[in-house]
Amino acid sequence: MIPFTHRYWPVTGLLPLSVVLLNACGEKQEPATPAAEPQAIAASAWPITRGGPGLQGRIEGPAPKQPEIEWTYDLGSPGVAEAAVADGAIVVGDVMGNIHCIDLETRERRWLHETDDTIEAAPAISNGRVFVGSGDEKFLALDLKTGDELWHLQGTEKFSSAANLVTAPGGTDEWVLVNGYDGITRCLLAADGSEVWTYKTDDYINGTPAVIDGRYVAFGGCDKVVHVLNLADGTLANEVVTDAQITNSVATAGTMIYCGNYANQVIAAEATAENLAWIYEGDDFPFFTAPAVDERHVYIGCRDKKLHAIDRATGKAAWTFQTGGRVESSPLAFDDAIVFGSSDGRLYAAAPADGAELWRLDLGEDLTAAPVFAEGRIIIAGGDGTLFVLK
Repeated sequence: MIPFTHRYWPVTGLLPLSVVLLNACGEKQEPATPAAEPQAIAASAWPITRGGPGLQGRIEGPAPKQPEIEWTYDLGSPGVAEAAVADGAIVVGDVMGNIHCIDLETRERRWLHETDDTIEAAPAISNGRVFVGSGDEKFLALDLKTGDELWHLQGTEKFSSAANLVTAPGGTDEWVLVNGYDGITRCLLAADGSEVWTYKTDDYINGTPAVIDGRYVAFGGCDKVVHVLNLADGTLANEVVTDAQITNSVATAGTMIYCGNYANQVIAAEATAENLAWIYEGDDFPFFTAPAVDERHVYIGCRDKKLHAIDRATGKAAWTFQTGGRVESSPLAFDDAIVFGSSDGRLYAAAPADGAELWRLDLGEDLTAAPVFAEGRIIIAGGDGTLFVLK
């Protein structure tokens, strides 16, 4: 396989992220017992991709009703990655390799850090540091106040997945977990970037490693395998072989793992079981978003222009929601609404029980990035370079 790379997209004539994800694995286009309940978060901040270490995209509380644009910020080039929000700041990257830090109160830029290639990865924020990977093969730790580099890790391929953060088992050190396109999972000390352990797979990895029960690290790769590692030392605990490349992050609930793949399937696996718990078959289009999970369903977007809701216990279809474009924006699961973007330029909210439309907001830009929720606001980057803050 030939790795897909891209550098310095101009503001006009951009390759859409659908092209990036189509090649995410270097490829050319050509019934189970219900698991433990997902741990919803009260999102006063959004420091880690998908809202927390389990990557569930689950938010405790109601979604905004009929949100409107409160303010916007011009990134200067398209945003394709999820933002992070903490300590009164929004941090988000763009396809020109810039990392922006924007003050939530003043709505002004605090700082801008330039890298040498596209930022596809969501940042993570913790203890005054920003952790983010770039297409220039570097994984960076930046000072949240100034944007200055604290340390970086030099890889051999791009870092297209967001980092996860966790406290070391039985200790107090903060660890950074990050997957690289070189097929390596790395556990690093947040303080200085030194290596705690690494794990090598046989192909590219695009998704963020999820943390399960404080014991395991789980992710899928382009080697068609769901890998489960021991968090303490990075040794292999289990692996489940699937039918196709897994091109985004998994979601977890208890010890269950959920993800989509390139064979038009959504799959469920128990962290320590050899075989899949169930397989949901789509039509003729692959699933490219990370899933969100709540007490009843798994929610995932597809290139068939639909959001799919799947029964968590059985893997059977619950409902689908039709949009006017590909759904490559990973959904958020509120108590009363599933919120997601579409390449038709609209942000949608659907009822969790039956998929009935609750509202839609036309933002006029391709919405490939995932929305986030913090400080009572939905925040999402658009394909024309606008960062939207909705309230």
